[in-house]
Order: sequence, then C-alpha cells, then structure tokens
Amino acid sequence: MLAAIRAAQLGLNTVCIEMDKTLGGTCVNVGCIPSKRCSTSSEHYEFARLHAAEHGVTIGDVKLDLPTMMKRKDSVVGQNTKGIEFLFRKNKITWAKGRGTLKKGNVVDVAGTDGKAESYRAKSVIIATGSVPVELPFLKFDEKRVLSNIGALTIPVVPKHLLVIGGGVIGLELGSVWRRLGAKVTVVELMPTILPGNDERSSRSDKVFRRQGLDIRVGSKVTVPSSKRIGFWWMSRRLDSRRRLMRTTFWYPLAVSPRSPDRRGGLGFEARKAREIAVDAQLRTNLPNVYAIGDAVGGKLLAHKAEEEGVIAAEVIAGHKVHMDYKSMPSVVYTWPEIATVGLAEHEVKESGRKYKTGKFPFTANARARTSGETSGFIKFIADAETDELLGCHMIGANVSEMIQEAVLAFEFRGSSEDIGITVHSHPTLTEAVKEAALGVLGRSIHI
Repeated sequence: MLAAIRAAQLGLNTVCIEMDKTLGGTCVNVGCIPSKRCSTSSEHYEFARLHAAEHGVTIGDVKLDLPTMMKRKDSVVGQNTKGIEFLFRKNKITWAKGRGTLKKGNVVDVAGTDGKAESYRAKSVIIATGSVPVELPFLKFDEKRVLSNIGALTIPVVPKHLLVIGGGVIGLELGSVWRRLGAKVTVVELMPTILPGNDERSSRSDKVFRRQGLDIRVGSKVTVPSSKRIGFWWMSRRLDSRRRLMRTTFWYPLAVSPRSPDRRGGLGFEARKAREIAVDAQLRTNLPNVYAIGDAVGGKLLAHKAEEEGVIAAEVIAGHKVHMDYKSMPSVVYTWPEIATVGLAEHEVKESGRKYKTGKFPFTANARARTSGETSGFIKFIADAETDELLGCHMIGANVSEMIQEAVLAFEFRGSSEDIGITVHSHPTLTEAVKEAALGVLGRSIHI
C-alpha cells in the first residue's frame, strides 16, 4: 500500500493488484489492527474487573459483551480500509481487483474477482504478496475449531481452555487477549524460552505472564491430537530428561508457528531460504525491473519493515539514490506489559567478540510508573565498551512501544548512551527510565 502511494507521489502511473475484498493486507484486515483493537478492549475489561478498585474507583458487576467488542474491532478495521481507499483515489492509483500472475516481460495477468481478465505491462513491478499461516502437518486450519491467527480474532465465545502452539509474538499477544477475557490459556513452546532469539532478559518476561495466569510450557511440543466430541485431547512432551507427558482437553487449538512467504502466482525467483525472495539493498530481485518487499523477502515479518521497504523500492524505481538499512528496525510485542527492542541482543554482541557495556533501570524505581501502578519491567541498553555507540536496546513495560522510538532515533544517528543520558527528560515520565538506563551504561544512574 505504501509502495503504491509513494510511487504515485513520485509521478509514476501506478496500479495495485489486490485480490481481497478490502485494501490493507494482513496488517489492517486480520493482523496488527484488529489484534490491537482486541488487546485494548481486553485490557479495559481486565482493568475494570481487577484493578479499578486500587485507584479508588468502585465499579459494579462488570460483564463482558463479546459481540459488541468484536463489532468495535470490525468497525476500526473498516475505518482503516476505507482510509486506504481514500488515499488511493487521492493519489490516482488504480486498484485492479483480482489475483495477479507475473509473466515474462513484466506482464501481469489479473484474474478479476468479477470473472473478467485483464493484463498490464509494467516498466517495473513490486512483489508484495505477504505471508500465510503455516499449518502443522497433523493440524489443518478450519478457522472454526483449529485456528490460525486469523480465526483467533473471530472466536464467537470465550473458550474454557485455549491451547496456543508457539510462544512467539503472535501466540503471546492473542493468548493474552483471551486470558484477560476469562479463558484458561496454555502456551506450548518448543524452544527453551518464549520469544526465542530475543535478548535473554526479554525472554525472562515469562515470569510476568505466568503471574498473570498464562500456563507457559517451554521445551515442550504438541503431538498428534484426536478430536473428541467435548473438545480436543493433546499430548505434550517436555523435552528434558524427565520426558513428562501431559494430556489435556482444549476447546480450541491455536497454531501460531512462523508464517511463510506467499509465493503464489509468479515466475521463478532466486530464493535465500525457505520461500523467501532474494533481494539486494535496493530490493531488486534476480528478474529485470522486478522488486520485492515485506514478508515475501523474509527477515523480520513486521508491517513497518514492509512499509519502509515499499517506500525504498518506489524511490529506487523513480531514480533516487537510496537503499534499505535494517540496523534501526524496532520490534514490538503488544502484550501487557509491552516488549520493544531495537538493535542487537546481548548474546549476539557477545558472540561477535565485541567488548560491550550494559545499563539497566527497573520501572519499580520510576516515579511515574509508581503513580500509574505499572512497575513491571525495565529498560536495558547495550553499548560498545570503547566508543559508547549504542548496539542494542530492550524494553519491557507499559507503553514501551512508544518509548522505543527515542532509542531508534539514537540508533539512526549512531548515537551513544551518553547522548541519551545527558538529554533532559520531562519529570515525571516513564521516559526518565530510558535516561537512567543510558546513564547506567556509564555507571551514573541516579535513582538506583
């Protein structure tokens, strides 16, 4: 979407081929936007039910109206998709409604949703086909009882027990939504920690989620289930010397293993791994004047990554001297507390052999966090031991999805911990914890 808008802004005659009924792709329709709407609604519900009294606010019998909550989610999605349609009209972008197939000579055949066929010959083509949920070999999605992330946003009733297969970002976010709404949620993760690959301190956030009520079982796997009239029976084996077995009934299994690039409808591309399209720093593929962006090229499957790649690809096509740089790419997990990162994890810096220093500051020592009652979490910086250049930043806490941007800006300009540490931060704010963590790298934290 952003690629099309930027291309049109640059004066290029732009056609966007989309087979879904609405624009916006996975993020707007069945990903980021509806899941965050559900997250916010479920957080309001849990606050009213469990935490309002702590603030001196007495609320009567709190009831969940799930249909209204889902209607609100659909309304927000609709507002966003209509907004994109408006931007397409404003920028004179043609929406070709249907499935496109790339042919030789950059000809794209479109099988229209109305049954008609069209062809477009383009000077340049951008592939932005996204990704699709990956089914487990023994577990096929029907989005009614066996769910991907898509079906998990449309469950008609709060399940008694939800099994989440995969302790990554999507599993923790959606599992947290249904836990807040009253479901018992079990998260099974094959790796030794949740959020595998993240900084070690971020991975330890499982303690917070366990206290909230998530049943997290790491180093475990789900074996072949058998469907029963009353639900699903599962065998989960912990992958340690004890090899314990667990057998439990679940209303819904939610499989959220890593998504896979959608490679339907195109010529043969050079692949890096799995189904990812290989591209250079300017998003060029091995085919002449064909570019690829987003989940189709792999890496971190993030909407803002895809958006930035789309802008870069459009500007390269228009003749601008730009390239894609992933050094300052943030990631966010929208649980509560939130988890946000940019740069390298500590184990990655350690493996590189580079000498480094760290600074940490807990929200328990932050005045604003105490006033709001949101003291879970911390800020952590990793910096080069000699130059003080920032190498990584990891945050867990309330609203860190917004706070990470200060670190991202510092990374973009190859800033140091001192740059942040000597910057005046408003008081009282949560962002003072960012300043304190940066000062911690220098051994100068004030409030701990």
